[in-house]
Amino acid sequence: MKVSYHGHSVVFVEAKGKKIIFDPFITGNGTTDLKADEVEVDVILLTHGHNDHVGDTVALAKRNDALVIAPFELAAYLGWQGVNTHPLHIGGAHEFDFGTVKLTQAFHGSSFTIEEEQKIIYTGMPAGILLTTEGKTIFHAGDTALFGDMKVIGERNTIDLAFLPIGDNFTMGPDDAAVAAEWLQAKRVVPIHYNTFPLIKQDGKQFAEQLPGKKGLALGVGESIEL
Repeated sequence: MKVSYHGHSVVFVEAKGKKIIFDPFITGNGTTDLKADEVEVDVILLTHGHNDHVGDTVALAKRNDALVIAPFELAAYLGWQGVNTHPLHIGGAHEFDFGTVKLTQAFHGSSFTIEEEQKIIYTGMPAGILLTTEGKTIFHAGDTALFGDMKVIGERNTIDLAFLPIGDNFTMGPDDAAVAAEWLQAKRVVPIHYNTFPLIKQDGKQFAEQLPGKKGLALGVGESIEL
């Protein structure tokens, strides 16, 4: 299995012959190496409805005939736009041909903003995502604060690779993310959701180096890891 990082919270997974992308914020993302009109994908996994996570979902899904998996309200909203969706909700899991997807809690907001109309559309609860495929489990925390039940997630799952936000201001900062890494007991931890905007500027390498047991891994944009 190949897992790569592409700026902000964009994570790409190639497993079981499928191409899977988390939170495809590409257009308008100055930190990504991807081009929206060139990305080939079979499955899109969404943690919540904010514009910098939904990103290019509709265009990607329609062009690739991709399946979008998202929390219920967000899945419904995207489905009304002609996208093939599978709704899940917090604590729920479903087995697909590429693996199992389960949603966890995340403490954040979830809405889609239409700036020109000064309109905010509620898109349900935010989530983290556990993806289990090829005998490995990846945890994408989405946007979240530190919360105690991360201990439960770590106790009930063997997490091979965790993606944790460190940007602060809107999510956990580095110090809280370090505690999250400890509680989740992940074998490897990659920082995400930082340096995209001035408000979330952080040092990903410094964060990774502070984690014990050399479990921290600050992937550069476009870099990958094999699981």
